Amino acid sequence: MPDTDQHAKIVAEANLPVIDLSGLSSGDPAQKAAVAKALGDAARTSGFFYIRNHGINQALIDAAFAASKQFHDLPRREKMKSWSGFTTHHRGYVPLEENGSNFPKQINFNEAWDMSYEAPADHPDYLAGWRMTGPNIWPDLPGWQDTISTYYDEVFALGLRMLDALALELGVDPADLLQHITCPTSQLRLLRYVPNDMPATKEVVGIASHSDFECFTILMQGGPGLQVMNADDDWIEAPPLPGCFVVNIGDIFETWSGGQFKSTQHRVNNIGHERYSMPLFFGLDYNAVVEPLEKFRTPETVAKYPPLKAGEHLMRMTVNAFRYMADAREKGVFTTDYEVPEENPFKREARVMVAQ
Repeated sequence: MPDTDQHAKIVAEANLPVIDLSGLSSGDPAQKAAVAKALGDAARTSGFFYIRNHGINQALIDAAFAASKQFHDLPRREKMKSWSGFTTHHRGYVPLEENGSNFPKQINFNEAWDMSYEAPADHPDYLAGWRMTGPNIWPDLPGWQDTISTYYDEVFALGLRMLDALALELGVDPADLLQHITCPTSQLRLLRYVPNDMPATKEVVGIASHSDFECFTILMQGGPGLQVMNADDDWIEAPPLPGCFVVNIGDIFETWSGGQFKSTQHRVNNIGHERYSMPLFFGLDYNAVVEPLEKFRTPETVAKYPPLKAGEHLMRMTVNAFRYMADAREKGVFTTDYEVPEENPFKREARVMVAQ
């Protein structure tokens, strides 16, 4: 089937925009600008879109999914040797009961392996503790680290290309954004949604309704379940499409753009059967200060999006997302000002942001 026919079929099956990224590497400024405009249009409307012709080999994607399954198929006692609770920078295995501080009242039916940008053991943010920065840890599986590290590097490089295109679309210098990416808190999660016979309710989900806290997320999903809140406050399906990543705008880009780009609420329903996915959350350095870019700074945007540190916002929203972190803070293991504000600017008043 010709590629144009395949593209038409993919677009017809999608509930969200499908954007071909091949123009970003064409060497033609006009093609690059056209892709950037398509990305900007999607970021301003749905905040969610698919990308194809992204440059990441399908064989590598398949190998990463296979590695994720290999790890999650290990006996629990083996996985718990790499429990994220043994760290202060959230690396390693996250069992089902650690997802959310209200377990078992609310259950997120997933488990995960979490890693991030590799930082040395003498990095000041690692030494400070509880800053989502530091060296990764790895299971003792032959070839596993090479596969997942390669996948991480490829998707992170894709994120840099996306950042460049979105900066072009906003009419800002990419260097103004890249200066905040030297040792970022960009996390890759290897998620497994756990089979169960529980009904899908507000308290029983795959992952509860939320926006993402970073610049954007690049997600490869291995099955259905993802739902996105559209402009009419309705949940729509975002199923996997062949050869496509799903991308969604996060809180940082909404702030940078003064609210032009939308950090959209989404969730994963409890579908009852096993599902794998691999989101990479493309973030900034922990201490990067985020506020509307000069071009988008008005009294209204400054009031709505006061300056915040990228890492502190991430920690503020993460502490209660993992039980071991919430427990550690309750016990005084670490103390922070990371309280969720009463007026969260990313939960826009025009939308109902609670899973239904």
